Amino acid sequence: MGIEYQDLREWLLKAQKMGEVKTAKSVDLEDVGRIAEISTGFESAPAVLLDEFPGYKPGYRILINPYGSTARIGLSFGFPPGEDRIGLLDHFKKKIQEVGLIAPEYVESGPVLENRLVGNDVDLYQFPIPKWHLADASPYIGTGCMVITRDPEEGWVNFAPYRNQLHDEKTVGFYISRGHHGWAHRNKYFSQGEPCPVAIVFGIDPLIFAAGMTELPWGVSEYDWAGGWRGEPIKVIKGPITGLPIPAVAEIAIEGFSYPGKTRMEGPFGEWTGYYASDRREEPYIEVQALYFRNDPIYLAMPPQKPPYDADKGRQYVKSAYLYNYLTQLGIPGISNAWCYGLGGCRLLVAVAINQQYCGHSRQVGHAAYATPIANYAGRYVVVVDDDIDVTDIKDVLWALLTRSDPATSIDIVHRATSTPLDPRISPEDKAAAKFFNSRAIIDATRPFEWRDQFPNAVQPDPEYRRESLKRFGYLFEP
Repeated sequence: MGIEYQDLREWLLKAQKMGEVKTAKSVDLEDVGRIAEISTGFESAPAVLLDEFPGYKPGYRILINPYGSTARIGLSFGFPPGEDRIGLLDHFKKKIQEVGLIAPEYVESGPVLENRLVGNDVDLYQFPIPKWHLADASPYIGTGCMVITRDPEEGWVNFAPYRNQLHDEKTVGFYISRGHHGWAHRNKYFSQGEPCPVAIVFGIDPLIFAAGMTELPWGVSEYDWAGGWRGEPIKVIKGPITGLPIPAVAEIAIEGFSYPGKTRMEGPFGEWTGYYASDRREEPYIEVQALYFRNDPIYLAMPPQKPPYDADKGRQYVKSAYLYNYLTQLGIPGISNAWCYGLGGCRLLVAVAINQQYCGHSRQVGHAAYATPIANYAGRYVVVVDDDIDVTDIKDVLWALLTRSDPATSIDIVHRATSTPLDPRISPEDKAAAKFFNSRAIIDATRPFEWRDQFPNAVQPDPEYRRESLKRFGYLFEP
């Protein structure tokens, strides 16, 4: 299989044919946030398409929960339907080893330019954008978005789903956590006293959105990664205002500039940790100079929730496959599998399964996993388990932790690791002093190497046997 859609609309039609989408009309805008919130409480739930909001133009739609089932994750990334977590993860690991980089292709026009508003005609209030959480400062238009910037010195393009508060009809917030590539791009412009050009897309297909959630190396554009995954270049137009590349099939896009020294109060906003950890502060903002959108546009909503929320359910496969590949590329033997738990925002909890081969093997893997780009930023716990453990199953990993680790001898602590202002465990005093450090626990939950052959045998069979049992007889326990 491969990618079988060209834009969000084709993806939606295919998901509807699979029976994976529910539609609701005439929902009050104030209730949209609670719909997004409850969607995270299900292991598997349909995507929700909301339409015909009272007080807004008919045809303006909101799509919620695109990654909320393994079937739709398979559709999004071009994999066969019907896979369980391990089977789907195997597809991701193989694909990531094969995927190359294909630069985007510039085209003269595209559906995103069906409607164009510039200057005083720009009005972002025409779109139904809700408050996503009860204590948010205001509606946030940037959730399922791609914020596009270019390095002013090196020329490469980055995009990522940074949050954007809707300040007014022509102004959106521009919050980026320290260290992210967009943050570095913006700082380069500001340090030279220059405005930072920005384009933002508020509706794009799930593959391109996933590119923005992926920790790619410095200098590698998410456009190139998405093109490589798709097997053909992403078609883009040159933004008339900023010159930045904008997907030709985007649903809604804006262009504008952020100026050095110009800030507005931003936040609070419920973030991926499940907390209001960054409160309110002065942050840069974007003065919007142009607005483009398709007829009957679809706004892609991916608001952070108490994890695991929608974005986590898709991102955990990409990050886990990359973590596995990083560890194997380091030349460490015996790596069986890896998983970045959506329960921890794909950052706070990581598990790696290994086939132990020498003394210290498990500790080596744990520390190496923490140090990878996938697990370094804002992590918390790395758990190393034997390869009879299904790392995608939190119950299996906790069982190993509870029965094979010893608190006094199985835990290594790393101090002064990289964290973020969004970390709820950093004290107010340290945040005020910009001390964004945390610690890490490397937990060895493997059978002790010295006497692993004498460790009591497990009652439950190995993961492959259990998977086969579920395939054959799982229907007996379905509701």
